[in-house]
Amino acid sequence: MTNLEFYKKVMAIDQNGSSAAVATIIRTKGSTPRRTGAKMIVYPSGEIFGTIGGGCGEGEVIEKSYSVMEKGVPIQHQVDLTEGLFYEDGGICGGIMDVFIEPIRST
Repeated sequence: MTNLEFYKKVMAIDQNGSSAAVATIIRTKGSTPRRTGAKMIVYPSGEIFGTIGGGCGEGEVIEKSYSVMEKGVPIQHQVDLTEGLFYEDGGICGGIMDVFIEPIRST
């Protein structure tokens, strides 16, 4: 995915009169699946474009994105991949990601 492709998708949300949320990794500590600046669009249907790393951590962010879309208020969410539960579910990174989730709505 190129930045151009990503921003074309964001522009299409505005042009279509729909909504979505954009999740951006703003800080990482330790080993994480993606680095600062990785982005993902979450649509109300559950469809995504891009990735912030997959697995349980990405699932957490997708769930938080629904609330952001509903309320229209951005949030920062910390994904902790050091918890034992993530290892049991197959997450092996062991780091922490701070993710900024912002609503995208047509005006």
